[in-house]
Amino acid sequence: MACSVGRSSARRGVTLIEMLIVVAIVAVVAGVSFPSVASGLDNIRLRSAADSITGFLNGAMSRVERKEQPIEIVVVPQERALMLYSNEPGFTRRLELPEGIKIAGDEPRQFLLLPGGTPPALDIDIFNQRGAHKLIHIDPITGIPQS
Repeated sequence: MACSVGRSSARRGVTLIEMLIVVAIVAVVAGVSFPSVASGLDNIRLRSAADSITGFLNGAMSRVERKEQPIEIVVVPQERALMLYSNEPGFTRRLELPEGIKIAGDEPRQFLLLPGGTPPALDIDIFNQRGAHKLIHIDPITGIPQS
């Protein structure tokens, strides 16, 4: 039997030009999709901050009713923070918003939560670097914070 040697010894693989084309296509797809991914992350961060503020205010409302003690809420836009104060010794809570999330307004605002009282007209407008806004407010009928 004769062994035929054909062109099976030819090299197989990817050429440099083919590899450069694939890398260029991947770079274009990454460049096009990056802004939408970054925007999505900013919106997730904004939603998470709104949920944190809602939970923080919920905890304050719950404490007012459970302990029957007044609580002061202080919103400080310059520090991107909310604080709770009570007449109970040692009770102070602080919520700082993540980087890139800001509270609308310039001056600190104070609100007082009283046991059995009507919830204050409290609106907190937060926004991210791309200008997307989220409004957190306390429902005047139920007293439940909503975003």
